[in-house]
Amino acid sequence: MKKLLAAPFLTLGLALSLALNYTCTCAQVVDERSMLTEKVARFIDEWHDDAAHARLSYFDKMAKEGVYIGTDQTERWTRDEFKAWAKRFFERPTAWAFKSFNRHISFSEDGRWIWFDEQLHTQMGICQASGVIQQTAQRLEIMYYQLSLTVPNELTDYLAAGVKKLDEKKAEQKAAPMP
Repeated sequence: MKKLLAAPFLTLGLALSLALNYTCTCAQVVDERSMLTEKVARFIDEWHDDAAHARLSYFDKMAKEGVYIGTDQTERWTRDEFKAWAKRFFERPTAWAFKSFNRHISFSEDGRWIWFDEQLHTQMGICQASGVIQQTAQRLEIMYYQLSLTVPNELTDYLAAGVKKLDEKKAEQKAAPMP
């Protein structure tokens, strides 16, 4: 009889133990994800702050093969190309000042790959950007960053027509024979 009564209590005890272990494991995963999210947010904020103070460490946060895409259709650089292009800006006290006010961060299950999007206050007005970061054993490094101007839908047709007109003018200039 004692054995019959003990079985349900043992089963209940085992179930509670598993449930508590599962809860702890889930809490640990949530905590690790939260810590990684905070680490990445600080890293991106520091990167923007490096530019705001014209610190060359800005480029050190990018992977050697990292890519930066700017707002102009001609602006696609590797890290070293970008550094050469931006040299004149980093000779001043401030290069550019981007301040994130809305950011979303996601990452792979193993935390090695991180992707994010953000909205920024900039000298150009509100911009949007997206990026990919790789977490290596040594550090975080930006693999890809794309900056975009925001365009209200009401202005899309107007701006698209202006861009088309400018592109046509450039094409005509290229096609015109040199005197």
